[in-house]
Amino acid sequence: MSRVAIIGAGIGGLATAVGLQRHGWDVSVFERSAPDSQVGAGLSLFANGFRALDAIGLGDAVRAIAGPEQALTAGSRRRDGRWLATTPPGAVRELRVVHRADLHRVLTDALGPGTIAYGKNVVEPLTGYDVVVAADGLRSPTRGTEIRYSGYTSWRGVTLRPVDLLGGAGESLGRGERFGLAPLPDGRVYWFGVASMPAGTAFPDEFAEVRRRFGGWHAPIAEVLDATGPAAVVRTDIHDLAKPLASYVLGTTVLLGDAAHAMTPDLGQGANMALEDAATLSRLLCTRPIGEALTAYDKNRRPRTQAIARRARLMGRLLQSRNPLRDTLLRLTPASAVARQLAAVQDWSQPGALSGRS
Repeated sequence: MSRVAIIGAGIGGLATAVGLQRHGWDVSVFERSAPDSQVGAGLSLFANGFRALDAIGLGDAVRAIAGPEQALTAGSRRRDGRWLATTPPGAVRELRVVHRADLHRVLTDALGPGTIAYGKNVVEPLTGYDVVVAADGLRSPTRGTEIRYSGYTSWRGVTLRPVDLLGGAGESLGRGERFGLAPLPDGRVYWFGVASMPAGTAFPDEFAEVRRRFGGWHAPIAEVLDATGPAAVVRTDIHDLAKPLASYVLGTTVLLGDAAHAMTPDLGQGANMALEDAATLSRLLCTRPIGEALTAYDKNRRPRTQAIARRARLMGRLLQSRNPLRDTLLRLTPASAVARQLAAVQDWSQPGALSGRS
């Protein structure tokens, strides 16, 4: 029986564990945090993310917690609520917003008892395993490559009660600021606020700063903030890799998710890319010799993920721009061009689906 050690019990690490364990691998997951320390807010899953979940046998389970697709107008607005651009019909396929904790629970529940060892900070090379998967995040000690600050920070939260989004979801844009709204299946709202500022800037009351910046923007933003518990708001400076990696593989150690290609969240693809990584690596390791599988994984994943990371960073720069020509550019961009760009992000061909056994 082949043995794999996975460093990190985030979305990508757990999805890889599920894909391999269901096909007979002896899987050990090492997570430095405690089992009850998982935090986060909402995340967007697109058609490519769900295809990856289908490949490891969990697509329907995640659809159940995400609820039906939302039939809302989506796109970009000004801070006064006037639309700058709307997403072309059918351009975003199967977009559903899930709470990160709910997705984490589905992935964890799909693993055998004792698979995850919590409170394990792996600092020495792991021995006795055929493959080591480093899914240890943005600041991966395994990778060691420098990261860079994007120039903007983000606050995220989920309302404590349902809030009517008044028929619209998406991002609203100011000058160097933006605010996003997305519905969760139970009617609660996942929101995020973004602002350009120096790295490490701190405020005595982070939620009060969110209210100061965004409370006067269009409805229902003030109501969304009123429905949010201040203690649950998460603040994160946004980083990505300082430069793309030359390889995702070193010997029998392979990088996955943010450890391989940390990107800004401006395309909503971070979790989706990690799920694609997991489905691809699982499939290749279950169908090819290990060395050949890891080489194929690097060849398959590196070009796509690095291209998506570049697009995400460029999109972030555009959306954070203080130049009023940005709004004109968004209004004048043809819907067909937007649809092609979205299709390129979502059109992922998995290397054969896994038909996992129960």
